[in-house]
Amino acid sequence: MELISGHRNVALLALCQALFTTANAVVVTASALAGQQLAPGSGLATLPFSLQFVVAMAATFPASLLMKRLGRRLGFACGAGFGLASGVLGCLALLGGRFGLFCLAGALYGGFMGFAQYYRFAAADAAPPAWQPRAIALVLAGGVVAALAGPELAKATTTLFAPVLFAGCYAVVAALALATLGVLAFVTIPPPGREERQASGRPLLEIARQPTFVVALLGAMVAYATMSLVMTATPLAMLACAHAFSDAAFVIQWHILGMFAPSFFSGRLVSRFGASRVMLVGCGLLVLAVAINLSGVSVMQFWAALLLLGVGWNFMFVGATTLLTTTYRAAEKAKVQGLNDLLVLATVALASLSSGALQHLVGWSAVNLGVLLPLLGALAAMLRLRRQMASARPLAAR
Repeated sequence: MELISGHRNVALLALCQALFTTANAVVVTASALAGQQLAPGSGLATLPFSLQFVVAMAATFPASLLMKRLGRRLGFACGAGFGLASGVLGCLALLGGRFGLFCLAGALYGGFMGFAQYYRFAAADAAPPAWQPRAIALVLAGGVVAALAGPELAKATTTLFAPVLFAGCYAVVAALALATLGVLAFVTIPPPGREERQASGRPLLEIARQPTFVVALLGAMVAYATMSLVMTATPLAMLACAHAFSDAAFVIQWHILGMFAPSFFSGRLVSRFGASRVMLVGCGLLVLAVAINLSGVSVMQFWAALLLLGVGWNFMFVGATTLLTTTYRAAEKAKVQGLNDLLVLATVALASLSSGALQHLVGWSAVNLGVLLPLLGALAAMLRLRRQMASARPLAAR
């Protein structure tokens, strides 16, 4: 019965993830262009989008501690409330031509994001240990719905409030957040036990010194920042190259499909080959995506690069999340997960904030060249951990 309940919760969390990532797809497709329409200067076009990561970064650690005390379901409902407010204000900001209000909508969306980051960890908590990599991956697989529906919703609602563009996109964000609240009513994750709520476990610094924790954190940070930096700049770069908005939406759609479709098998790959190997493959795919972007600016080159960018992110992120779950005990998970997502989102905020400025000031090539050094650093850290694990195995066998 407990196993059935666990599978049911994973399915519901996957649906919540699908609704959240569909809202993300709409925001990713429309935000930079809507910001460009409202912003007083081109360099500020991605500021509202970047603010969502800044607020998500600030919210993620308190969100984890709140859920430790009150439970996952109430925490996720708070996050969906932020998403609902963001969609409503974003729509009103565009209808009224108010850039400041649009920035506030982006900031509130960060609250939605800060809580939603924990869907994957909630799935891991609900699953037996041997099934955790698949549970994490299957929740992320909910994003396949986003790949198919998100950009299409953005295109279909861009002119909903014509002549004002993109306001309809934010009305869709509000509707998706409201639907998330409805799904959460059926989630039955039990609240944390007294021991988990009151115990603190080892000091956070002691946990963070573990080589496995360092590689898990670094892998997630680099994968997410690389994906965010390149993805955020892509619609702006495509329009600068005289490609149509529909072409940019097509590329983003395939990118999101690349992010989440591999989740149907990446969890199995982690279980079979190990998290570090899957992360290495993901890192290689991200480097290949950068190489394709540097090779030219046709629609098909944008498409191929963004598709590989998504697949590489998935492999690195699923692997890094699985690796992280091996570094803490039950009483420590709230602070460890909170620290991990705080630092990941801080990196993503910096990447997305610099993306628009880099694209505006120095161009598309600089955006792509800027991610190569972090990728090589993550690659070196993963190889070092594998060597340490290989050398430790013979000692353990003695």
